[in-house]
Amino acid sequence: MQLTTLDVLTFVAFLALVVFVSLWASRKEKSGEDYFLAGRKLTWPLIGFSLIASNISTEHFVGMAGSAFGRIGLAIASYEWMAAITLVIVAWWLLPKFLKCGIYTMPEYLEYRYDGATRSIMAVYLMLLYVLALLATVLYSGAQGLNGIFGFPEMMVDSFGMSAENAVYWSTVAGAWFIGIVAAIYTVYGGLKAVVWSDLLQGAALLIGGALVLYLGLKIVGGGSVGEDGGVVGGSVMEGWRIFSEQNADKLHVVLPWNDPDVPWLAVFVGGLWIPNLFYWGLNQFITQRTLGAKSLAEGQRGIFLACFFKLLIPFIIVIPGIIAFQLYGDAVLAKAGGDVAKAGELAYPHLIATIMPPVLRGVMLAALAGAVMSSFNSGINSAATIYTIDIYKRYLRPNAETGQQMRMGRIATAVIAIAACLIAPLPGSFEGVFAYIQEIWGFISPGIVAAFLFGILLPRAPVFAGKLVLLLGPLLYAICRVPKWVLDGQGYKILADESGSRVVQQLGTEQVTVEGPLAWVYSFNNLAFLHHMALVFLVLAAVMLLATKLKPLAQPVSYPNSGLDVRVPMSSYVLGSLIIAATVLLYVLFW
Repeated sequence: MQLTTLDVLTFVAFLALVVFVSLWASRKEKSGEDYFLAGRKLTWPLIGFSLIASNISTEHFVGMAGSAFGRIGLAIASYEWMAAITLVIVAWWLLPKFLKCGIYTMPEYLEYRYDGATRSIMAVYLMLLYVLALLATVLYSGAQGLNGIFGFPEMMVDSFGMSAENAVYWSTVAGAWFIGIVAAIYTVYGGLKAVVWSDLLQGAALLIGGALVLYLGLKIVGGGSVGEDGGVVGGSVMEGWRIFSEQNADKLHVVLPWNDPDVPWLAVFVGGLWIPNLFYWGLNQFITQRTLGAKSLAEGQRGIFLACFFKLLIPFIIVIPGIIAFQLYGDAVLAKAGGDVAKAGELAYPHLIATIMPPVLRGVMLAALAGAVMSSFNSGINSAATIYTIDIYKRYLRPNAETGQQMRMGRIATAVIAIAACLIAPLPGSFEGVFAYIQEIWGFISPGIVAAFLFGILLPRAPVFAGKLVLLLGPLLYAICRVPKWVLDGQGYKILADESGSRVVQQLGTEQVTVEGPLAWVYSFNNLAFLHHMALVFLVLAAVMLLATKLKPLAQPVSYPNSGLDVRVPMSSYVLGSLIIAATVLLYVLFW
């Protein structure tokens, strides 16, 4: 796609606006609480927009839309809709407990419940996973999205005579560094307040841009056509939805079989999906830092409910366009990806934008996608820097660090983490789909963290050693479940038939291998969906916690610090939360 001067001006103006507003909003920060938690003065609109803008990035536009383009279809929306119910639980149950303690970080809560070593284990886990999974994926998918829309690899081939493969790689590297540097500039200076104000602007651009793509896509399906200079001429949105629903009926189901390798219904409703959801939305510093900075419990809960509303809408502006891309341009995208369905899925949303967006709006869409990437990236580096400064630097390296030293170290940590993420940004490209990559990697730590928090709260006499034990066992058990599959996949093995463990047929190249007997159970177990594996790991860890509490209970329940904040849940929060749950149930009924 050829960028116009207006496209470039729109893009630059938006970035300049974000940087200016972020720096202006954070100009009066004087303490660690100001820098890391925005002075605990965040209001519900800032919290709600920041939660959603931090969560939704191009791994959704590229990865989630790509999953919809492929076999999964609308079922991938369960990650969004079930998250809405999870957020209600967080607002009603977890947030009051965290605000009452007055914590800065989630690992800090584990020290109050267990001990300092438990806190340190979680802090190290989060630091590693933020860089290896979250930040690398955000940068990689962001660069891929911009490549697909604006054709940067093709430009490099024409300008420098590179091979297509090298052009894709180096354009991805360059895009990752550009995004990382711009986002880090205002995050290093402004802390959380700069992050949430940038999220407000970028979240608005994200939602408007996504809605525009849905609108134009449905117009084409409804009889419209792409004009000579881009954009859509004619067509009806209502007629487009009718035709789209009829022609893609098989992709518009949110419930897949229990043994589906990606989104099985058993995992969605009663199993493994609840583990990453509870971790991500309730126990993950990357998300909870906004609610910890709320000026009151009511403001934090209202912000969460605003995010819930957006979570219910997001599948319509991300997942549905991915299916529209399959319907309209499936053959073209597959050809562009060399027949690789996973890679084609990652190109689907960018291809749709490149085809249907009019020139005057290309800069707006570029700004929306860049904003989505930067929102997630700056949130991630800010959260990682907060954990390092509060949970590692202040506790082990400089216990008597004053406010100025903490803020200075927070800025240094932010810069170092941003550079590290840029260096490893190409890593997710070696996995089959960026959305699958980040979900699987989180599985190493989420079962253990959820078990430590959940049973630490539910079992007041659970012993101190049990918290450390489940945190250490979780990654080991998950690796036992998943690594054999990754090894076989890396060698080119494909499962052709799986008869519940009694007989497994695999293919390697042109050769088929049949495995029967006890070994078939091993192959069948390793072939389960990663969500099932997460659920099984969690059940084992739950048993460990229960057994430890039975054998060596604490003599007295743990007492927590009290911040003095009023944490009584208002009736309005119960009403709003109930409405969100009802709306989620209705969506499942409509798209069953």
